[in-house]
Parts: sequence; C-alpha cells; structure tokens
Amino acid sequence: MTRKEALLTATVSSLMTLGALTMSSIASAQDAEMEKCYGVVKAGKNDCAGPGHTCQGQAKTDGSPQEFVMVPAGTCERLVNGSTTAKAE
Repeated sequence: MTRKEALLTATVSSLMTLGALTMSSIASAQDAEMEKCYGVVKAGKNDCAGPGHTCQGQAKTDGSPQEFVMVPAGTCERLVNGSTTAKAE
C-alpha cells in the first residue's frame, strides 16, 4: 500500500467514525427530550413491551394504564388520563 492510499484510508475511516459519533449523540439528545406517557395509548399503537406481550404495537385496549407511548417531555401530564408512571389496571 502506498503512502497516498494509506492516508486516504485513514481519512475515510476517521470521517466514518466521526459520522457515527455524531448520529449517536443526536439520538441520545432526542431520547433525553422524550418521556414515557401511560394511559393514553390507542389499541395497537404502544411504543414498547407491556403486560402480556413483548413488542410494540400490541396493546389490546385503548387507554391502558400499563401501556405507554413516547411523547415530548412535559406533554404527558397535559393529556387526559396521561401519567408518567404505570398504574395497575
């Protein structure tokens, strides 16, 4: 490998690493601005696992107090029946 090829390879690798780190920090910032909101989910529209299932989109009833959807921080408490903590059904 010539010196020029080695330099080009190192440059491309560095740019790819920088891009991956940037995407990672953007995702972390977005997650920090979101919160789980229980009790407002429509059937089949939940964001993650809940009682009796392990995947998103499997909520069986509307407004289940144990199913959540991610919403911007500070929004949940303004929604009817919205809560940032799960409650027993």
